Amino acid sequence: MGHPILIDTDPGQDDALAILLALAAPEKLDVRGIIAVAGNVPLPLTQKNARRLVDLAGRDDVPVYAGCSRPMVRDLITAENVHGRTGVDGYDWPKTKTPLQDQHGVDFIIDTLMAADEGEITLCTLGPLTNIAMALVKAPQCARGIGEIVMMGGGFFEGGNTTPAAEFNILVDPHAAHVVFNSALPLTLMPLDVTHKALATAYRIGDMAALGNETGRACAGMLSYFNRHDVEKYGSEGAPLHDPCVIAYLLKPELFDGKKVPVQIEISSGLTLGMTVMDWWGTTAEDPNCMVMNQIDADGYFDLLTAHLGRLP
Repeated sequence: MGHPILIDTDPGQDDALAILLALAAPEKLDVRGIIAVAGNVPLPLTQKNARRLVDLAGRDDVPVYAGCSRPMVRDLITAENVHGRTGVDGYDWPKTKTPLQDQHGVDFIIDTLMAADEGEITLCTLGPLTNIAMALVKAPQCARGIGEIVMMGGGFFEGGNTTPAAEFNILVDPHAAHVVFNSALPLTLMPLDVTHKALATAYRIGDMAALGNETGRACAGMLSYFNRHDVEKYGSEGAPLHDPCVIAYLLKPELFDGKKVPVQIEISSGLTLGMTVMDWWGTTAEDPNCMVMNQIDADGYFDLLTAHLGRLP
């Protein structure tokens, strides 16, 4: 049995591949549950997309929960312009079979952490941090069950991808991110500084299509759709494949490199709201609170991802 994790997510094509990567590695990762949050698309779609992915992977043993439908303070912003109307456009999804659990996702997170041994659970966050922050606010004692939070979000040298200063996941709910980054928990961050070096090129998408299984076809279709926005935006060879970095780090940490630095979230300035302010050069006396990755072996990353997708139906 693998290491126990919870996946908190707002699928999203890149979330989709991250979830599939985790579900394809049961010997290393024990996915105790998937919790949807509003982000790339509204909650009714993110929870449905999570269930679709469990169906696709043939992993109906993994329960799916719906968490928060809006950020803690701000109004919800979404990204259909990137991900399409469903959030996972690019593949013709069959009727969803996996049921949605009745329990609220935040309560499931709390119950799972409270029942765990100290530091047993790794939280993998692929979207806004609303559910995690709400769990920490509602039941602070649940933090004892968390060994690490591995997050996709933020950016520093790359700036933002939604405003000049802010990356989407953090900007959607900066107040939730503020709670998490001030939690004193072990944090690892996959910002744009690393994900922008992991491009889903046509060649890499072709490798997924060539797997010959339904999962490979679905992933190639989703990424072909996902690519069109980012190629146009960045003039790159392909879209940055953000969220699977979180899971790839757990499976093969040597693919990544970075350093531990102080990170705080801007929550008061209109101009830089949602900025992940990283003291990369040690200009303050703040204690480092987050391991921030900024280097990736992109070929190794896509090799790992494609090989695991080939394990699924």
